[in-house]
Amino acid sequence: MLGNLLYVLHVLGAVLWVGGMAFALLALRPAMAVLEPPQRLALHEAALARFFRLVWHAMPVLLASGWLLLFGWYGGFRGAGWHIHVMHLTALLMAAVFVALVVGPWRAFRAAMAGGDRAGAAPQVDRIRQLVTINLALGLLTVAVAAWGRFGH
Repeated sequence: MLGNLLYVLHVLGAVLWVGGMAFALLALRPAMAVLEPPQRLALHEAALARFFRLVWHAMPVLLASGWLLLFGWYGGFRGAGWHIHVMHLTALLMAAVFVALVVGPWRAFRAAMAGGDRAGAAPQVDRIRQLVTINLALGLLTVAVAAWGRFGH
C-alpha cells in the first residue's frame, strides 16, 4: 500500500513538472505574442512565480519518493534496472538546472521587474526559456525511459 502511494506521488510530481514545462513552452509562450511587451513580462512574472512554487514542492516529493522506492522496492541501486539509473541521473540533472534557473535568471528577472527595469528583465526571460527547454528535454527523456524500462527490454 505504501509503495502504491509513493508511486502515485512520484508519477503526479513528474506529470506536474514536465507537463507544466510543456504547457509553458508550447502553449502559453506562443500565445503571449498577442500581448504588448510590458504585458508579456508581467504575465511571465505571474505565471512563472506560480509554476516555480509548484516545482519547489513537486521536486522534493519526486526525488524523495523515487529514493524511497529505489531503496524500499528495488533494494538499492544493485537491484534496480537500467531505467531506474537513468531516471535517477536525469532527475538530479533536472533538479540542478531548476536550482540554477531560480538562483540565476529568475532572481535577476524578478529584481529587474521590481526595479522597473523592463530592458533588464527581457533577456532574463530568454535565459529562463532556454533552461526550461533543457529541463523539458530531460523530463521527456525521463518519461520515455521510465515507460520503456517499465516493461523490461
